[in-house]
Amino acid sequence: MTTLVPYEVYAVRYARHERRASENFLGGDPHDAPMPLDYFVWAVVGPEKTYIVDTGFDADTAKKRGREVLLSPREGLAMIGVDAGCVKDVIITHMHYDHCGNHHLFADAIFHLQDIEMAYATGRHMCHAVLNQIYEVEDVCTMVRRLFSGHLQFHDKFDELAPGLTVHHIGGHTMGLQAVRIWTKRGWVVLASDASHLYANMDEARPFPAVYNVGEVLEGYRTLRKLASSPNHIVPGHDPLVLKRYPAAKPGLEGTAVRLDVELIKN
Repeated sequence: MTTLVPYEVYAVRYARHERRASENFLGGDPHDAPMPLDYFVWAVVGPEKTYIVDTGFDADTAKKRGREVLLSPREGLAMIGVDAGCVKDVIITHMHYDHCGNHHLFADAIFHLQDIEMAYATGRHMCHAVLNQIYEVEDVCTMVRRLFSGHLQFHDKFDELAPGLTVHHIGGHTMGLQAVRIWTKRGWVVLASDASHLYANMDEARPFPAVYNVGEVLEGYRTLRKLASSPNHIVPGHDPLVLKRYPAAKPGLEGTAVRLDVELIKN
């Protein structure tokens, strides 16, 4: 039996959006207090290879969409010792603008994507503004160019990228959303991405309003729990609480980058 070598896992915050709770739950929220979103890229660091999970958006997209950029993903990754230009593999959980920009930072990398997400982002569903408004046309076109240049690898439902690192189709938020399961020294950590934007979405079974299929979102919460060693091993895609529950990647990076492969400091 092969002994799995644990990965280190980091969350790097690169942007923020001030908003109300009513904007974060399907059907709104009766309390409607301030409930901002943070935007992350993630790094999965092994002894032989580093994988990046999602690539964020740039300053132009932030200005267009009214988001606040705190630092570029390149800068944030450099702070934890990752040179974006040297990364050879990037996992894209889905192709929404906040997860699939900055292709130029990883020009030579292979991007890993669910087949069905590309079909969704380039198919008939994009005729509808309510679905296509969360995609950036240039990001989608660049992904197609990656396909023809040999820099895109498709995955169908479940796949193992390396021992202890797997991708799992979840759907719901988009047709082809995938989560990432990682073996760490504290067990199986699952990067949920937008399968659950916030802890509250999953904990309270109240989906985020940007959704392709509500039923798949709700079933996805169950899948995340099955994949993770415990509910505390699931990392949502946009919750500011992530930066409070996990320790800083190193001194001086409080509020910017945290370690997800170590025990929580707050539950």
